[in-house]
Amino acid sequence: MDGTVTDRYDTNRFEAGRNRLASLAYRLLGSAADAEDAVQDAFLHWQAADRQQIKVPEAWLTKVVTNLCLDRLRSARARRERTVGAWLPEPLLDGDPMLGPADTFEQRESVSLAVLTLMERLSPPERAVYVLREAFSYSHAEIAEILDITESASQQHLHRARRRITAARRRAGGEVDQASARRIVEEFLAAASSGRTERLVALLTDDATAVSDSNAAGLAMTLLRYDTPQRVAAMARAGFRPTPAKRRLVGGTPAVHYAVVNGAPAMLFVLGDRVIGVVTFDLAGDRIATVRGIAAPARLLRLAGAWRRHEPDVPLVAQW
Repeated sequence: MDGTVTDRYDTNRFEAGRNRLASLAYRLLGSAADAEDAVQDAFLHWQAADRQQIKVPEAWLTKVVTNLCLDRLRSARARRERTVGAWLPEPLLDGDPMLGPADTFEQRESVSLAVLTLMERLSPPERAVYVLREAFSYSHAEIAEILDITESASQQHLHRARRRITAARRRAGGEVDQASARRIVEEFLAAASSGRTERLVALLTDDATAVSDSNAAGLAMTLLRYDTPQRVAAMARAGFRPTPAKRRLVGGTPAVHYAVVNGAPAMLFVLGDRVIGVVTFDLAGDRIATVRGIAAPARLLRLAGAWRRHEPDVPLVAQW
């Protein structure tokens, strides 16, 4: 093959694996935008490499993407942003290829907002080993090759990571029945919109928590946290009850749609064709364990784009 045909062939080989690489990067970084940047950087490495010497392109690209992501996680900028309390994982709409693979419970769990948040407590190597093993089923020998560590070190990283991630599995309560999940979200919205505090508390677990990026309130980017059912209920009552002032703040009267985001039930606040806010719920049985509110526009770009291509069903509330 001449050079042009070879380059086209190699580009096609890279593009065939782009979604898998993006899914790996997203799990490692918790940000779709950063994941796309990492994959694009990997493509530049791929173009610059002597591709005739690369025997297994998938393994080579997996190693490159993983290490590019680890460099980002270790950077001073990432440490600063992720330690000042102004970080939540970027939410993705159900069906986004960046969420795959999703054949097993472990694969679906590894991309939940609960686990992505918990992975912030892991060291970069622990995070990489957990994702490569649980989401992509790499052996410890393969992981050792990717990360330039021993198999024993890979096993130790996985053991520590699993021990910490188990907390999310206990709180979330396993797989979610979507019909029941929608009913619980509808009850939560009805109770919050009408100010029924007692009903809100009844919908929450005894250790329920909530976190919001506060962007909808026009505040500087910081996380607001609520750590008792009563405080979560008070937050919901204050935040979800519509008022003229809130409508002025968001620029109109949004509709509220039910959606599935990172495998969890969610509400989307949609103004025209813009998603201006996402609220997700972690369920434990028939009660809510965690509420997350995300309204930072930069965190909603990919989800909003997917929503515009989505055929929505009837909204929970046509005019909030």
